[in-house]
Amino acid sequence: MERMSENEKNETQPPLTIAMVVDTSGNRGNGTSNSALQWAQELERQGHHVRLVGIGAPEYPARVNHVPLVSWVAKKQQMQFAEPSDTLFRKAFDGVDVVHIYTPFRFGQHACKVAKQMGIAVTAGYHVQPENVTYSAGPLKYVPGIDSFIYWLFDIWLYRKIDHVHVPTELGASLLRSHGYKSKLHVISNGYESRFTPKRQRKADEPSPVPFRIVASGRLTNEKNHVALIRAIARCRHAQDIELVIAGTGPLKKRLQRMAGRLLSRPASIGFHRNADMPALLRSGDLLVHPSIADLESVSVIEGMAAGLVPVIASSSLSAAGQFALLDESLFPVDDVDALARRIDWWIDHPAQLAKWGGTYAKHTKTNYSVESSVRKFVAMEREAIADTVAEWRLPQSQYNRYT
Repeated sequence: MERMSENEKNETQPPLTIAMVVDTSGNRGNGTSNSALQWAQELERQGHHVRLVGIGAPEYPARVNHVPLVSWVAKKQQMQFAEPSDTLFRKAFDGVDVVHIYTPFRFGQHACKVAKQMGIAVTAGYHVQPENVTYSAGPLKYVPGIDSFIYWLFDIWLYRKIDHVHVPTELGASLLRSHGYKSKLHVISNGYESRFTPKRQRKADEPSPVPFRIVASGRLTNEKNHVALIRAIARCRHAQDIELVIAGTGPLKKRLQRMAGRLLSRPASIGFHRNADMPALLRSGDLLVHPSIADLESVSVIEGMAAGLVPVIASSSLSAAGQFALLDESLFPVDDVDALARRIDWWIDHPAQLAKWGGTYAKHTKTNYSVESSVRKFVAMEREAIADTVAEWRLPQSQYNRYT
């Protein structure tokens, strides 16, 4: 008798009620909250029930926790920290099958504690890369061993208390294992939504357009390295013909705008774009450039490929985005400005290849990174965690102290 597929198993079992704990639940301004909201929508579409818990959540809203200095930096990246509340958590978790926590900060830590006191299965996602924290922390990033310390801190705060952890890429899983994480790691792409549809590719005999629009998307922070992109465009042979759009928000916005105004031939657009506007913005582009130093996945690259853009991605030991490259011309050594300039010029010089590979990337993305497929794998992880929790509760009292 043949084994049932993962999809068939999900469809023959009752729907789940899942509490998703996200500090900033009510907007799509950062990657973590955007991923949570698109997964919540897809879970509901697949017949499950989701309770969002966090700042801006419709039914279970949390109050803002103001952390001196840290909150100021986080807010510039569309991120806020939520204030833990026993009352909120007990109300939100009453009757749920499983609680899924997105970040290891106070809100998530307390949610984990309350859920376990209630005898509810808990899972977590690893969405905050320590390198992202240190690159945004000024001089702190130069402290020897600081990244390893933050990996350890996150583990102490949350992840060693949880048996099943979602991580978006194999690179992320490898980083966690190398830093001593013992949880079972489930590698599941965050995926992209179907509204990111491919643009119409130019005919093979059409020349590259003028202006040639380069699009980048991501937080305006040091580790995303948009400084290198601006410098590379300035060094391109086709610099006079290139128009740059960077969609994002963050503490480097003004610096990047000043640099672009000084170095680039054409006015650049650098700043926040509503998530709802991103599909159209991506389809308006000719090339996607992702110069980031550190990424656990980078959904922005997936969305760009789904929109039919060829990506040019920095190859970095701290970034999983390089896994999306289907050919050498889609990669360049991280922080190598001259190499990036050569890549950009190559694609402008080869419009037929740009059209061909734009279509190829769109098809590849649709096959491998749909949010529908990711959510089905996530549900399978949640069911496994529930089964493990039920089994653990059957042990003698002395053996499940972490639930008390």
